[in-house]
Amino acid sequence: MMSVAGGRITTHVLDTSKGVPAVGVRIELYVLHRDGEKESKRKVAESVTNSDGRLDAPLLDSGKLEQAVYELQFNVEGYYAERSLEELGQALWTVVPIRFAVSDTASHYHIPLLIAPGGYSTYRGS
Repeated sequence: MMSVAGGRITTHVLDTSKGVPAVGVRIELYVLHRDGEKESKRKVAESVTNSDGRLDAPLLDSGKLEQAVYELQFNVEGYYAERSLEELGQALWTVVPIRFAVSDTASHYHIPLLIAPGGYSTYRGS
């Protein structure tokens, strides 16, 4: 799996139920490997969202991106634990996993998460 300078993985998290950035969400990035029927994953990065719901640096950059399937794990349980009891009772999600394939190691893969106590969505940003 070849790496090329320039590619990177970034993200941000917004709480759409309040219209604010989701502060303090721990995010883990894994690269997945498949050997026949067996799947394994290796953690390659971890960070926490700042006051803008963003990370202070890309999860992967500077030629570390490889053609592979990645999984972002957004640990939103801790975020909701900081909210009111009313919101906590409505929160369904503990960890939101998002898998995506990197085919171009020179590209920017921006994968935002929009969360609410009862739902979430994502898209490829810019």
